[in-house]
Amino acid sequence: MNRLEISAGKHASAFGQLVTGPPGAGKTTYCNGMHQFLTALKRPVHIINLDPAVPNPPYPCAINISEIVTLDEAMAEHGLGPNGAMLYCVEYLEKNFDWLVERLDEVLEKQGGGYVIFDTPGQVELWTNHDSLKRIVERLMKMEYRLAAVHLSDAHYITDGSKFISVVLLALRAMMQLEMPHINVLSKIDLLSTYGQLPFDLKYYTEARELGYLLNSLEAGPRSKKMEKLNRAMVELVAEYSMVGFETLAVEDKQSMLQLLRQIDKATGYIFIPPSSTSGGGSTDLLDNAYALFSTGAGDVPGWDVNDVEERWGERKAEWDEVEREEWKREHERRAESGMEQD
Repeated sequence: MNRLEISAGKHASAFGQLVTGPPGAGKTTYCNGMHQFLTALKRPVHIINLDPAVPNPPYPCAINISEIVTLDEAMAEHGLGPNGAMLYCVEYLEKNFDWLVERLDEVLEKQGGGYVIFDTPGQVELWTNHDSLKRIVERLMKMEYRLAAVHLSDAHYITDGSKFISVVLLALRAMMQLEMPHINVLSKIDLLSTYGQLPFDLKYYTEARELGYLLNSLEAGPRSKKMEKLNRAMVELVAEYSMVGFETLAVEDKQSMLQLLRQIDKATGYIFIPPSSTSGGGSTDLLDNAYALFSTGAGDVPGWDVNDVEERWGERKAEWDEVEREEWKREHERRAESGMEQD
């Protein structure tokens, strides 16, 4: 259960996510979509923006790093470039960790608890080799914040063998650096039908094993001989650790969000019990509550795996879109009828 415990000398704690990924991976879109999705499930959620380059994010922001520092201020005051200023801002946040804790206490106490999502900058140094973000997360987890890293990578990279290997290496490095429960995600999978014919099925990329098969495509490049040993060494490194695998994500798809959320909840041990309804316990409320419970690690949504994802967003996307529209129509009619019965 996600319960807030505040007593004299004790700080709040919560379950949540640390959202990471390179620029363009869709972190802000994901945070916005996850906020809407959790709100629809009646799961209280608070987003904490840790990106000083985005002082006004599109999602409802409970806590914003711009309250104490912005990227523009750091650049102007210290004569730094964008990259140096970003590192400075995160180091500044680490030095002002007490401010973050106080703000978290305020937000969680005011709302009676809740689920937290930390939106981080896209600068890869912050979660690959710079230690400030890691130390911030470690201190939060020592305060019984139960967090999982959600690392996003653009699914388009599966169309190029060299790019995909670099994505896998980056994910591996993030896992080793942050040392916390970790979910790797191929985002924007709903664009799969626009990628053309892939050399392997989607499952090959989500499992990220036997990457040696990609060496054939790399060796076809103009500098293949020069880079052959390096490419082989990188593939062997990934195989040696055998840690990286990917979930898939289409932010606007309910089924996709549900599957990913369940994996995150399993990683943190989160179980959400929906609040009791005050509207008389109609069938609509039972449907909402059951759906909310199935969205956590306590439930399962059978019959949906990576093969279904490939079929849904691949060549049969148009057929699935039509089926989905019909399902939405029937669900709307059921809810309308249920509402009339309660009246």
